[in-house]
Parts: sequence; structure tokens; C-alpha cells
Amino acid sequence: LLAFRGTFDWIAGLILLAALALMLADAFRDTLAHRRDAAISALSEADGIEEVEGADPNMPWWQIITFLVLGLVGLPLGADILVDNASILAQRYGVSEAVIGLTLVAVGTSLPELATTVMAALRKQADVALGNVIGSNMFNLLGIIGVAALVGEIPVDAQFLNFDLWVMLGTSLLIIPFVFFKFDITRIWGVALTLVYVVYVSLILT
Repeated sequence: LLAFRGTFDWIAGLILLAALALMLADAFRDTLAHRRDAAISALSEADGIEEVEGADPNMPWWQIITFLVLGLVGLPLGADILVDNASILAQRYGVSEAVIGLTLVAVGTSLPELATTVMAALRKQADVALGNVIGSNMFNLLGIIGVAALVGEIPVDAQFLNFDLWVMLGTSLLIIPFVFFKFDITRIWGVALTLVYVVYVSLILT
């Protein structure tokens, strides 16, 4: 709705950041509620929590922190290298900046989320996989755009309003059954969603 105003100004930035704060507060409240849940505590005491496949519970703290730091630094660094070089190649072929942002930059900056989600899916951690995708996108929409709008106005191109925004809204509706009705995301659904993105990229490149 804010995008249809044609620009993200400081008022829109405050609204987005306020929405982000509410979302984080609700998530924090849910976390506290789960910790107080007697049933979960009972399962923990009875060793009912499923052990994560491939995880080493005896790994020393220094090694855990080292891997975390390497992961947090390495993934964004690799994504930046990909985006920079891909953008140079795309500009040489006369591709518009909007198309670069919607394709190469979008894919490059999403590589950390992709890697995390794939690993979570392989380890059968469905909540982590889906939560990572939704959480990262919510933070991008509310947090990053919100802060950027406070720094300076962000104009919204007509192309985004006439096509790209509607595609985003439509594809967002596709995940409703998985989030609210606990539908399984099967390989068929994965292929279908990938094909939707391929069609979308094909349309904006033509």
C-alpha cells in the first residue's frame, strides 16, 4: 500500500519500522510462551527433542563461534562478489538497472538465505527453512526499506507498480497454505515455484 504512494518517505519509513518492531515483539512473546510451556519442558527432560542430524553436541564453544563468524562473513562476501561481477557483465550488454536489481542482485543477495534454507531442508528442519525465508524477506521489506526511507526518499518506478509489485503480491499468496494450513512443500511445489520465477524473469527480460 505504501508503494502505491509513489515514494517511500520518512513517514513510510516510520510505519515500516513500527511494523517490524511489532513483528519482533510478537515473535519474542511467542518464544517466552514456548519456554514456559510445561509440555515442552517435559519432552526436554525425557529426551524427547529430536537430535539434529549432523550436529555435534560436544563441539567446543570456540569452534562454534568460529564457524558462525566464517558463515556470517563468507556468505555475504561471496554474494557481493557475484553481484558485482554479474552487474558488470549485464551492463556491458545494455541491460537496465531495474532488471539487474530484480534478477542478478536479487539472486546474489539471497544466496545466504538460499544456503541456510537448503541446509535446513536437508536436515528436515521445516520450521527453520520456512521461517528463514519469511523472516529474511520481512526484514528486507520492513527494516531495510524503513531505514533507507528515513535517510532519504525512495521513488517507486512505474514498472514496479504496474507489474513487479503485483507479481510479488500474487506469489506471496501462494505460500499462505503452507504457513497457515501446514501444507507440506513437496518437490512438485518446489519445481512449480521455480518455474514461476523463471517465467517472471523471462517476462522482464523481453
